[in-house]
Order: sequence, then C-alpha cells, then structure tokens
Amino acid sequence: MTTQKEYQQTIWSKSDLLPGPDSPELEETFAKLESLTAAFEKRRDQLTENIDSETFMAILKELETLTYTSHKLYAFVELWFSEDTQNQAALALLARIEQFMAGLSNRTLFFSLWWKALPEETAQPLMAASGDLQYWLDAIRHFKDYTLSEAEEKIINIKDVTGASALTTLYATITNRYTFKITEDGEEKELTRGQLMVYARHHDPELRAQAYQELYKVYGEDGNILGQIYQNLVRDWRNEQLELRGYAAPIAPRNLANDIPDDIVATLLDVCRKNAPLFQRFFRLKAKWLGVEKLRRYDVYAPVAESDKEYTYAQAHDMVMECFTEFDPTFAEMAERVFVNEHLDAEVRKGKRSGAFCLTAVPDITPWVLLNYQGKADDVSTMAHELGHAIHSMLASNHSVFNAHACLPLAETASTFGEMVLVDRLLGQETDEKVRQDMLFNQIDDNYATILRQAYFAIFERTAHEMIAKGASVDELAEAYLKNLKEQFGDAVEIGDEFRWEWVSIPHIYNVPFYVYAYTFGQLLVLALYQQYKSEGESFKPRYIQLLATGGSKAPIDALDDAGIDVRQAAFWQGGFDYLESLIAQLEALPIP
Repeated sequence: MTTQKEYQQTIWSKSDLLPGPDSPELEETFAKLESLTAAFEKRRDQLTENIDSETFMAILKELETLTYTSHKLYAFVELWFSEDTQNQAALALLARIEQFMAGLSNRTLFFSLWWKALPEETAQPLMAASGDLQYWLDAIRHFKDYTLSEAEEKIINIKDVTGASALTTLYATITNRYTFKITEDGEEKELTRGQLMVYARHHDPELRAQAYQELYKVYGEDGNILGQIYQNLVRDWRNEQLELRGYAAPIAPRNLANDIPDDIVATLLDVCRKNAPLFQRFFRLKAKWLGVEKLRRYDVYAPVAESDKEYTYAQAHDMVMECFTEFDPTFAEMAERVFVNEHLDAEVRKGKRSGAFCLTAVPDITPWVLLNYQGKADDVSTMAHELGHAIHSMLASNHSVFNAHACLPLAETASTFGEMVLVDRLLGQETDEKVRQDMLFNQIDDNYATILRQAYFAIFERTAHEMIAKGASVDELAEAYLKNLKEQFGDAVEIGDEFRWEWVSIPHIYNVPFYVYAYTFGQLLVLALYQQYKSEGESFKPRYIQLLATGGSKAPIDALDDAGIDVRQAAFWQGGFDYLESLIAQLEALPIP
C-alpha cells in the first residue's frame, strides 16, 4: 500500500474535539457539562434497592453522556499542553479543567458509592440487564472494600487537583523545558531529549557516552527537586491508598485497577528477575561484537554495524502501511485514518512533550498520535507501535466510553504486535548483511528495554515506596537505584555514577505509579501471540482480532483465556524468555567480525 499523498511532519488538528481554545464552543462545553451534571444529580433519589432495570439503564445513559463530554474536553487540553508544555494559556486551561472536573466528580460520586454498596442480590439482576456494560459494572464493585465515605471521597478529589495532579504537571513543565548540548565534529548542538537520545544508538562510542552524561547531568542538576516531587507523590499515594483505603501494598491499587491478581504480577516480576542473567549473557556477546572487553551502560543500545540508514517520514508511513496491509488490510485502513484526519503530530519542537503516545479521547473519534520523528529505524518502529494503539482503539470502538479501553497490560498488545510485524518485514526485505545483523541485535535490545528494564523500574518502585515510607532521602533513593541497576546488569555492564539520576527521568513513575510492568506483561504476552501467529497463519487472526475488539468489556484474564493464553503460571512467562534465549543462541552462532 502506498499513499496518494506524501504526508508532512506537521502539528495535529484538534478540531474534532473543539475549534480552538478561544472558541465559543469551549465555554458551551463547560455549560453543557454543568447542565448534564445538574440533571444527573436529580436522579439521586431513584437510587434505591427497589430500582428497576429500565430506570437504571436510563441513569447509566445519562452518566455515559456526561463522561463522554468531559473526556472530549479533557483530551483537548491534554493535546494542547503536549504540543508545548511551556504554553501558559494551555497550563491555565488545564488547571481550570482539572478543578472543574473535580467538582463534577464530587457531584456525581453518589452513583458509584451507591453501586458499590448495593447488596449482591440487587446488583446481579441489574448487571444481567446491562448488556455490554456488565463487566464494567462488576469491576466497579471490586473497589467496594477500599472506598471511603462520600465526604472523604470528595475531599480526596479536591485534594488531588492541587496535590498529585499539580505535582505531575509541575514535573512535566520542568523537564520538558530541558535542552541538552552535545559536541559533534567540533560543532556544539542544542537538542531536545528526543534528539539527544538518537545518539544512544550512534556508532561512535564517545558520542554515546556524551549523550548519556549530558542527559543525566541536566536531570541531576535538578535531581533534588525532581526527587522531592517524587517523594511527595509517593507519600500522597501511600497516605491515600494504604493509610486511608487499606490496600495491603503500594502496587495493589494498580493491580486492582488493571484487574490482574497480585500473585500474577508478583510471579511476572519474579520470573523477570530470575532471567536477568539471560540478558547479561547477551550483553557479553555484544561486547565481543563491538570489540570491547565489557559494555558500558552507554553501549547497551549501540549498533553492532556502522549503519546510518535513515527513512523519510513518507517512507516510514509507506513501510508501516504496507506491513499492516500484509497482515490485514483493515488494520492499514484504520491506521491511515490517523493521517487523513490530521491526528498525528510528528514534529520535533522545543517544549513539545518528549517521547510518543496515542490518546483516545472517546471511542467514535479517531485517536491522536504524538511522535518525535527523526528518521531512524527506531522511529519507524515507534510509528508502528503508536498506530498499533490507535488500531486497538478503533477495533474496540463499538463499546461505550466506559469499557472501550483495555486495561494497561492488554493495552500494549496491538502496539507491540505491530512493531514485531514491521521488524519481520524489514528483516525479510533487507539485503545488506551488516544492516540485518544490526536489526537482529536491535530485536534483543528492544526486548531488553521493554521487558527487563521496565520490570526493574517496577521493582525499584516497590523499593522506593517502602524506603520513602521510612524517611529515605533523595540521595538514598539514588543509591538504591544504582543498586537496582547493578543487579540488572551484573558484571556484564559497567555503570557510570551519573545513572543514579535515571529514575528521576522516567515520567511514568511520576504520572502513573506502577504503570511500567504493563510493558513487560504486554511484550511477553505478544511474544507468545506472535509465535502462535507464525505457526498458525491465517487461522490465528480472527482470535487475535477478537481479543483486541474486546477492549475493556471483559476481565483481562477471561479475554486471554478466550485467546488460548494462561498467564497464571510462571511457565507462561518463562516461555517468552525461552524464545529470546533461542534468538540469542542464533546470534552466538554467527561469526564475530
């Protein structure tokens, strides 16, 4: 599939949400939400144990309309802020919306409190009559034991606006203004973080070292401030989740939100920890290919062959669309909608949010994708990854705003699978043996980054939450992070002292505590799914598409059972590492140049 139009790296359009921040429609949306909330509040007296299913469904419909409208408003400001995190007008609107939404949440809180407290014999018939919303309603009741009184829940909602939410916005504002300096060929360059990290895969070892040293020098200069922000976010999390709500461990609220049992997550992280030596074996092999005695942490993503192959934005588009078409033409058609609707911002700009993401505002509107595209093979993979998220959302778009989005661990399925399809295609087409070897090594690099690195972030989070509860300083946390890295890499990789500040550069541990294991879960899951695809071919596709189309309308374990995947056993997770071990063995069999 080739495009009729050569797309440019331009800023996205937000007009499917609102015409603009100064438009009358913005204030009309605030007014509409106020009106919908006032109408919903009048339903309160109908919420009794004698409620009939018809009235119950009508109330749910009103709540759905209110939620849908608020999601569109919040998505608008989130996209606007991501375009330029230094935009004061966007920051002001974000603060206004968060305060407004907290008020709406407090005024509608009575519904979820009533629903959680409803006796089982009353709730079951209502769930049975709710059709596709049955699992969503059931999942709300999982939080019954951790829910406080209405007055307490209202205080928490208000507190979060000027507490945790304000702190994460402050963190984003501080860190996204950073610029980094690097000297190449005698010329000093000023770069964004995304531009700087291109050098992490550069063939010149001195440039790789310079990039990491500059990255953590800049973060380290604010290390105490960023560390204090993290300490306070962790204290806030513990105060609410453990002290007030009564969860047994800091990670437990995330597991319940994901509806993944604690023991499965613990097993996943334990299996990862046991397999750290597998990646250490790979790093020793890579050192031989690079002709060095031992890898430095700067060299973990180093190319094994000198290749500066680049891809234009249009080439990347065509490559991704071709591989999606080959898998299933519908996937390519859905991904193309992101481009056609101008919902993709791929420009590299100072102040723009770093990294990449896919944002689904509401099920019936094409998702938005943010990239910082710079023409490297890794950028092409990132495009496939984020468009995979968009496809996942579109396949599940027949569900409600309540249950269209898959839980975090399953939300990485289509994105990671899309990357694997792309890499397979690139390997099949590449004729330069050096480039092929580099791509094979890259596969293990990427699996390290997505599986073991993320698992060790989660392990560090567990440690940090306990340390902060006991009064640990920022310096002590930095020492604990270095210890975490040393366990991860063993004696296979030399770690510079500046990496003590890596943890303050990871937005996920600030924004969404314990998010990161979702990447590990998703990558190992996709390794299993991809092996099924390779062995079953066309017969695999309907089952896979059904898994994606389920969205969040089923318990994740049930959805995986339907796809023939049992994640309860350590053997399942070990299977992913066994597959990676076979790839490493193949690389070990190649003659070292």
